[in-house]
Amino acid sequence: MVVVDEVAGALPPSGSNAGDGKGRLSNWRLAAFALPCVPVAAMLLPVTVYLPNYYATELGVGLGVLASAFAIVRLFDLWLDPALGFMIDKTNTRFGRYRPWLVAGTPLAVLAVWMLFMARPGVDGTYILTWLILGFIGQSMASMAHVAWAARIAPEYDQRSRVYGWWQGFTVLGIIAVLAMPPLMKLGFGLDHAAGVRAMGWFVILSLPPTILLALLFVREPKVLPNVTPPNWRQYLALMRRGNVLRLLAADIAWGTGPALAGSLFFFYFDAIRGYDRSAAGLLLLLYFGGALAGSPLWTWLARRIGKHRALMFAALGYAAAQSSILIAPHGLTWGILTMTLAGLPFTAGPILLRAMMADVGDEERLASGVDRNGLLFGLLSGTVKIGSALAVFIGLNSLEVFGFQAKLGADNSEQALLALSVAFAAVPAVFGLAAAAIIAGHRLDAGAHAVVRRELDDRDGELP
Repeated sequence: MVVVDEVAGALPPSGSNAGDGKGRLSNWRLAAFALPCVPVAAMLLPVTVYLPNYYATELGVGLGVLASAFAIVRLFDLWLDPALGFMIDKTNTRFGRYRPWLVAGTPLAVLAVWMLFMARPGVDGTYILTWLILGFIGQSMASMAHVAWAARIAPEYDQRSRVYGWWQGFTVLGIIAVLAMPPLMKLGFGLDHAAGVRAMGWFVILSLPPTILLALLFVREPKVLPNVTPPNWRQYLALMRRGNVLRLLAADIAWGTGPALAGSLFFFYFDAIRGYDRSAAGLLLLLYFGGALAGSPLWTWLARRIGKHRALMFAALGYAAAQSSILIAPHGLTWGILTMTLAGLPFTAGPILLRAMMADVGDEERLASGVDRNGLLFGLLSGTVKIGSALAVFIGLNSLEVFGFQAKLGADNSEQALLALSVAFAAVPAVFGLAAAAIIAGHRLDAGAHAVVRRELDDRDGELP
């Protein structure tokens, strides 16, 4: 850690462009900072989208076993993320507050990826649950520290949308890169689907450590400001009574559940309903995230024009319309390309804007209480993302089992089972999108209100030793 500090200290002292929290970060430093999002996304998306289908069809694991394992691990995260956030807030080392957690989570995440993606026939629910839990511990340590660090390097209202726009743009790049693995293995090398899943794991294992190292070397962490009052658990529990915090958490649950539900059923739907094999469906999924990548600058731009919460409302309503249109879209590749690209456009709005808004709420909370609680706030937000994912997998896979859907039968399932699959894939996520729009409509911490908060914080911080 000392060596890293010395190298970082030897970089050109570019002032506000070095990530010291005093101005606009340069684009190349933002790129270096956002690079770890590529392998983290490459780890997370296949766990929800690819692994349930892969374990069910290739390794013979029952849908009920998978639903239980994925639901339990997400519920485990409910207390894990706030606990990690509390510990991050109390961290103050020579290496920084956030960087030690980023480093510590990396080897655990790499090991879990190896065990999950290189699994062989014969694995059971205990094996899957164990490595899911360990993987999410490592991932939570790294990603929560990373996202809280992002809030510190950009204290201004609009700059936060820009930082999280880069953050989410690189996340989508990671998703696109990992989704390209199975089609590439089949079309380029003639390998089977299992080889494509293992290639996803190798991508994460080989890319996570070097990208984290680059972020550590080229972006400084702002100095930890002293708390005006000592932090304690009673103050943290009070967060759950604050309207702005509860509104963002509820919106995040609604926003995250819809796409995660559609993602967990994606390959089942396009196999049984549309008749695409997994390679062709994987290419459609690439188009979905191509639309998501195109949407990243759109939502950042719109947030500057009309405010973050209004931009998120537009995105949620757009997602509901695009997702529900899949039910009535004609069969055929052209319509598949169009509907999936449009459905992907809003995907990045939630991660960008909800995180930027939570960073603003962190300023409001620090002004009110005198305590920096960014770690816990992002821990709570990370937990709600995982609640959405847990609900998605649990609702999706169990509903298919209730209606008698069998993965290996594909289009030969009963009409009732196929109808349940269509509704769960397209209509239910659209309802969650409408719910997210309704919840976020009441948010009031806009650019003007946040500017007042920042002025008062800057005045008070200037008086601190």
